[in-house]
Amino acid sequence: MSDSVLQLQGVSKRFGKVVAADEITISASQTEFFALLGPSGSGKTTMLRIIAGLERPDSGRVIIAGQDVTDLPPYRRGIGMVFQDFLLFPHRTVAENILFPLKMQRLSAADKTQNLEWVCNLVHLEGLEDRFPHQLSGGQKQRVALARGLVSKPSLLLLDEPLANLDRELRKEMEIEIRRFQIELTIPFVYVTHNQEEALTMSDRMAVMRDGRMEQVGEKFDLYHDPKSQFAASFLGSPNVFKGKVVAIHDGIVDISWYETTLKARDHGGLQVGDACACYVKSEKIELNSGDVMLRGTLRDTIFKGQYADFLIALGEGREVIASAPPQPGLKPNQEVGVSWPANHADAFPVEA
Repeated sequence: MSDSVLQLQGVSKRFGKVVAADEITISASQTEFFALLGPSGSGKTTMLRIIAGLERPDSGRVIIAGQDVTDLPPYRRGIGMVFQDFLLFPHRTVAENILFPLKMQRLSAADKTQNLEWVCNLVHLEGLEDRFPHQLSGGQKQRVALARGLVSKPSLLLLDEPLANLDRELRKEMEIEIRRFQIELTIPFVYVTHNQEEALTMSDRMAVMRDGRMEQVGEKFDLYHDPKSQFAASFLGSPNVFKGKVVAIHDGIVDISWYETTLKARDHGGLQVGDACACYVKSEKIELNSGDVMLRGTLRDTIFKGQYADFLIALGEGREVIASAPPQPGLKPNQEVGVSWPANHADAFPVEA
């Protein structure tokens, strides 16, 4: 990207025999919210620490705002950072906690006051400057941590699972607020999380990571609806999975023998007739009682979630499928249900060894 503020060029990092980063090359543009998404141990936090200067890569370069910062300490990189555990000083006021990063900068008292007023207004902490952390709610503590990361007006903000310790409702509120901050500031945010809902809610682009590698990088809509690997398909969207054998391939669509049924899906992995494969179908792609029924089952339960419901459909012999759709009061437990999906809304990959 020509307007990239952050570039990682062939970055690798090992800890003994563990590969935490394997030739990673990515970039984030000036106005971009970029998420690093993956399970524990995938390498996403290591990547953030390398960008921050808290870890040094074994190879590769880190470029921020056009400057190679690979060999620079964290305080000379012009970045802000927000951590999962807030890391507030308990015996310092909100104002003192926020202003702490400016100790390394030779700013006048007037400039510090101006920065403090600006960031407190941005994150809605006005009037709380003289309080101590123990006098704050969880959401207010998170705002202090965000303000501390932003007070120096960095060219890039790194966020390491900052919402992990908040309850669900507060987390959803902060997702919206953090996204708002990024849009208003027009600086890139790089956000590490294992929570796909957070990544999908806030990011413009995202990378799905596994074992130190980027499984797929791109626009969040593309990753969600068009996964390029079995891991990306299985990790995003909590899909239903059907494992069977390819019996035919035509026009990029595979027919899959699954028990006594033939299922259809897009071929993503160069499948051949006779190959074992896994078919992934997101619950919201499954249609109930449509004209082109693939499977028949019995409605076991309905989990009402407001605007939509999860329908748990037993297919026999312990097999089950979940369909997400608007509530259907006419559907009752033990009622027979037909299940289908458009072939191009399912994704087939070779079964990984």
